[in-house]
Amino acid sequence: MPFAFLLAAAAALPQFVDMTAQSGIGFKHEASHTPEKYLLESMSAGVAMIDYDGDGKLDLFFVNGASLPATDKLNPRYWNRLYRNNGNLTFTDVTERAGVRGHSYGMGVATGDYDNDGRTDLYVTNHGRNILYRNRGDGTFSDVTDKAGVAASGWSTGAMFVDYDHDGALDLFVSRYVDWNFSRNPYCGDRKPGFRSYCHPDQFKPVSHLLFHNNRDGTFTDVTVKSGIAKALGKGLGVAFQDYDRDGWPDVLVANDSFPQQLFHNKRDGTFEEVALALGLAYDEDGRTFAGMGADFADYDNDGWPDVFINALANQRYSLFRNLKESFEYVTGASGVGQITARHSGWGTRFLDYDNDGWLDLFVAQGHVMDNIELTQPGLRYLEPPLLMRNIKGKFEDVSIRSGEIFKTPLAARGAAFGDLDNDGFTDIVINCNDGRPVILRNHGNTNHWLTVNVEGQAAGARVKLTAESGSVIERVVSTAGSYLSASDPRVMFGLGQDRRIRSIEVTWTDGSTRKVENLEPGRIVNVAPR
Repeated sequence: MPFAFLLAAAAALPQFVDMTAQSGIGFKHEASHTPEKYLLESMSAGVAMIDYDGDGKLDLFFVNGASLPATDKLNPRYWNRLYRNNGNLTFTDVTERAGVRGHSYGMGVATGDYDNDGRTDLYVTNHGRNILYRNRGDGTFSDVTDKAGVAASGWSTGAMFVDYDHDGALDLFVSRYVDWNFSRNPYCGDRKPGFRSYCHPDQFKPVSHLLFHNNRDGTFTDVTVKSGIAKALGKGLGVAFQDYDRDGWPDVLVANDSFPQQLFHNKRDGTFEEVALALGLAYDEDGRTFAGMGADFADYDNDGWPDVFINALANQRYSLFRNLKESFEYVTGASGVGQITARHSGWGTRFLDYDNDGWLDLFVAQGHVMDNIELTQPGLRYLEPPLLMRNIKGKFEDVSIRSGEIFKTPLAARGAAFGDLDNDGFTDIVINCNDGRPVILRNHGNTNHWLTVNVEGQAAGARVKLTAESGSVIERVVSTAGSYLSASDPRVMFGLGQDRRIRSIEVTWTDGSTRKVENLEPGRIVNVAPR
């Protein structure tokens, strides 16, 4: 039975406060917009929450663009940036010391401990060669891309670490966008001043996503063809994983731009089968494609089966698919999401229990992709405020206007990362804005109780089941993936409403080992290690 506390409904809605000015973060994303309308300019970039120094506080990594068309990264204005969390919601730039300036035009970031040394590593996607940074454990990173064999090529976008074959080592999945480069940049839009536009992805061919198998010796093998991933071309952006059919193996979701959405079913033998069409997940309810950009994969209705959210551009509506165990049902209209989002354009996103009432809500970082959209469609806007939709027992309501001034502030938002920056039990949000300053949002919380579980060991994909004193049960899966080109807090945050005790939490790792901890009080962070 899901959490349905009468007292929880009376708790005030949390407020998000923009802490950017006080944070000490001086980063500005450089998209390098040009009159040539290179498609690349409009799509970047992601952000990660990563505890790179192991002090229990989430640090921040921002992906940056580069000059165009030369893609120069030498000037410090184009560097990717790593900021260390000082513990008081201020941050210190440690990019140079850490050695993570980057190269090429940056897109996204993934986080995970690929070498099982207990330290979180970074993978940065670019247009061109990607970068794998190994965390040395002394505050610095080594570029091990060539040794590891994961440079890739083309236009990489979303990425995530996932142990797809249950061998105890994190593998790497990379989505790629379209077959585009600077020599293939046709003129799109009306031929009059100010009306040239970024080309629609229909102008470019789809490409294959990539899968790299971890060899457990610091190297990876490209198994894109062997695994079956290469059979299904896409125009991929956001990525996420979950065990949608609860067979114990992680499946892969890819949000595709104006192309059928994809769900790769893990066949448990090292191969995947793309099943989105068969399961009702490839198109909207009218059988149309939509501009899938940000995505997440989690159980919003507390029935134990993970559901899918993929946002889109204005006039398309964001898509919510409910998991019916053997198929997915398009519930955008029935859930209230359709009416709320019809005129919006979304990027970074997350199922998050922002008010800790036990139900996963939805946040979307917004802004249209066309910077001149107001010339061609005067009713739409390029800059848009973020959107917050509160989950009321499976139905969603727009609570943006009641949740802080930031929800009145127009942005060209792209990537968004989610996690607890100040360890107070409430989810905070960081947004990377295209050609703009980031936004650091602190969740001021309410009176609802919480418990945060930090799963140790090779945690990605581990299942965490919480049983409250009332007998209510909620399950979550450990994952930093999802959103748009971004990586979030790996800890699992549970909202408890007004429940004051937890009967137990039970963690099941991907190798089948389990650990149960009983009789817990809320309001704390619990570390759970494998035996």
